[in-house]
Amino acid sequence: MGAKYKRVERGIAAPSTSSPHHQPPPSHSDESTTYPDPPIRVYASRFTGSPELLRALLQLGEQQQRWRPKPLPLSWTSKLPCSLRDNRILTAYSSGTGYSKLGFAGNDSPSFVFPTAIASKGPAGGAGGSGSGRPAIANKPSFLTGGAGPGGHLHAKRGTEDLDFFIGDEALAAASGPGYGIHYPIRHGQIDNWDLMERFWSNSIFKYLRVEPEDHHFLLTEPPMNPPENRENTAEIMFESFNCAGLYIAVQAVLALAASWTSSKVHDRSLTGTVIDSGAGVTHVIPVAEGYVIGSSIKSVPIAGRDITNFVQSLLRDRNEPDSSLQTAERIKEEFCYVSPDIVKEFSRFDREPDYFKKHTVNYPNGKSVQVDVGYERFLAPEIFFNPEIYSSDFLTPLPNIVDTVIQTSPIDVRRGLYKNIVLSGGSTLYKDFGRRLQRDIRHLVDARIKASEARSGGAKSGGLDVQVITHKRQRHGPWFGGSLLGQTPEFKSYCHTKAEYDEIGPSIVRRFALLGGPGST
Repeated sequence: MGAKYKRVERGIAAPSTSSPHHQPPPSHSDESTTYPDPPIRVYASRFTGSPELLRALLQLGEQQQRWRPKPLPLSWTSKLPCSLRDNRILTAYSSGTGYSKLGFAGNDSPSFVFPTAIASKGPAGGAGGSGSGRPAIANKPSFLTGGAGPGGHLHAKRGTEDLDFFIGDEALAAASGPGYGIHYPIRHGQIDNWDLMERFWSNSIFKYLRVEPEDHHFLLTEPPMNPPENRENTAEIMFESFNCAGLYIAVQAVLALAASWTSSKVHDRSLTGTVIDSGAGVTHVIPVAEGYVIGSSIKSVPIAGRDITNFVQSLLRDRNEPDSSLQTAERIKEEFCYVSPDIVKEFSRFDREPDYFKKHTVNYPNGKSVQVDVGYERFLAPEIFFNPEIYSSDFLTPLPNIVDTVIQTSPIDVRRGLYKNIVLSGGSTLYKDFGRRLQRDIRHLVDARIKASEARSGGAKSGGLDVQVITHKRQRHGPWFGGSLLGQTPEFKSYCHTKAEYDEIGPSIVRRFALLGGPGST
């Protein structure tokens, strides 16, 4: 198409196929292919709202420069904003202790990823900070409804003091100056302050995604063993404050299993496996059988990304490096750290080959820069997962032992599947050779137990167990990608609870959800 826009019914312009938000499915023929008209033409002809609104939505799609994800590898999908593809398409939202991920179903990466932080007037923490917050559902009105309860016009009833806050990277920048304090609404994977979380969601939806909640179904993720009261609080905010069309709350571990289907090691789309979900604040080892979390066997590990960052920072300080800030430690962790098969041999390798020592340059806003030496922390920092005693005396159990214990305490008929499908999820599992080391150590534990069992049985040979740790390209945002993958299925909306159902039954309706891909509930 030569022109950028093509006229359609009612005089509304539609983007051409050269638009970055719409690409035709790949052709397998050498001959030139004639592609059908862009889907926007169809929706424009059916759009019943004002031309100005549709034109504004089209412009919005062009303005979202950061949103250029690739289509899912499992099936081709349009890259048009989901609000234009279908006025009831899912918006996937995954909030963690460190970062929040949000975007639309059918994309293989989130549209936005930013810190789960909020900056407001006043000091950090304290009242309304990181420890107070709404403890129960009945605490209404919310800040969104300005004291009028749900259903009112949000913008007309918000006070100026309620709008004077920032989230994400803007929050961190605002908190670095005077007048604003930084708050973290999620602590160790659990929502700690509901008022701040509501503000955070509001800004995410209206400022970043720029969608009308009543036109979208939302999929939110939750940590394992999330109290049902937290689900009710979430439903109250989503249905009453935001008036969303539908809501589905999924356990992160189940979505992480779905995300692993893109790995070449996975040959069947099973929802049975052991998920190791390690983010910034907490690490969970979660056994899942046919989509159901085995709650009695879940283990929480008090070692995660922030602990590794703190460990790197302490090593820098011990050497009196010119810059040992938390930000520098974070960058060193992400750029240089890896998992070694044997730390004793790794020490010797560093001593023999000076090239293993690196230098990290820190640039300051005033134009000055310093160089920080990067040495043993390259392999020592991630090693705290496998030898936690080098970091703290409070927790001494290695991660492979915890994974083995979790599987052994699960029902015996699902253990083989749990060993065969150990899935990594979260940013703290991305270190080079993390999966290989974990698989080796778990296999050693399993083999030692089998040999001991064979010796007790008089030499009878066992068939053995297949131990396999799954790594894949999307494990950083595994739960979000799993939600995006399942959210694009035709049957997904039938699993969501709607606003009408919420109005009829109340918040307790979200205590149970039908299991995606099968009968039952999560």
